[in-house]
Amino acid sequence: MANEKLKSKILEIVDNQININDPKCTKETLERLVNSGLSEVESKEMIGRVLVEEMYDLLKNQVPFNEKRYEEKLSMLP
Repeated sequence: MANEKLKSKILEIVDNQININDPKCTKETLERLVNSGLSEVESKEMIGRVLVEEMYDLLKNQVPFNEKRYEEKLSMLP
């Protein structure tokens, strides 16, 4: 995420997902990563990378958001 404006927006989306607890897997993943010893910032950036990948797939393939697939990708984070 070289572009700082884009990075800021992605992290804002991650924060929104966490704050409204939707999808639940985002907050659960944040807690899991922080409990494993990563900082909150590192954890949110990792979640953001998965989010960018998911958004790319959605736009490229013009398919609706698939929460199960997003959750599976988040579960693969260390």
